Amino acid sequence: MALPNAYKAYSNSKLMTASPAQLTLMLYDGAIKFTNIAIEAIENKNYEKANTYIQKTHRIIDEFRSTLNFKYPVAQEFENVYVMISEKLVYANMKKDVEVLQDVLKHLRSMRETWEEVMRLAKR
Repeated sequence: MALPNAYKAYSNSKLMTASPAQLTLMLYDGAIKFTNIAIEAIENKNYEKANTYIQKTHRIIDEFRSTLNFKYPVAQEFENVYVMISEKLVYANMKKDVEVLQDVLKHLRSMRETWEEVMRLAKR
């Protein structure tokens, strides 16, 4: 019983001490994880689980959108990508379309890699 509590305490500590950049990376990781779970659920015809995890991914995308600062021109580009991903998530959820979710994954992974590179360059 102590092990799950220790893991939970570690996870909470990791969240509380993470920088905003690290939190963003964690959110990308979560979105990727949830999308993978949704794909697996659709393949196993567990549509309720797929719905749950697609919605979790969608909430992360909504969080990204809500934090955009439009005083920087690049924010509109991010907004466009996030809107496109949101639309794909809605479609994939309605149709239980694995291919569309795989396309979402491609975008999420690319954005995560870009963010990780930005973090690396910022440390210099």
